[in-house]
Amino acid sequence: MGYEPNQQRQRGIPNATNPRTGAYRKLFLEGYDLHELHALMAPRPFLVSGGSEDRPERWKALNHTIEVNKLLKHPNRVAMTNRKAHSPTPESNEQIYLFLEHFLAKQQ
Repeated sequence: MGYEPNQQRQRGIPNATNPRTGAYRKLFLEGYDLHELHALMAPRPFLVSGGSEDRPERWKALNHTIEVNKLLKHPNRVAMTNRKAHSPTPESNEQIYLFLEHFLAKQQ
């Protein structure tokens, strides 16, 4: 969502010298918290593997996706994990693998 033609931002947490770009910048500046995008994924299983900028209080938007899934009669498909740093860790990767195994096993 951060793609912008002819502009390559540095990887990392957005800040004054490395601002958001593309559609994500526009959505952020207009006050959206991405729940609109999240809801479009329902009822697909959805895991947010959160890092340093994804503190639990910022994840209230996921509650909307949970409600959409309930409405569609597909509860318990939204999950969130958290870690101190932004980069993935062996533990966060294991949580992702377990999430995928759980939902992919149901598909067979």
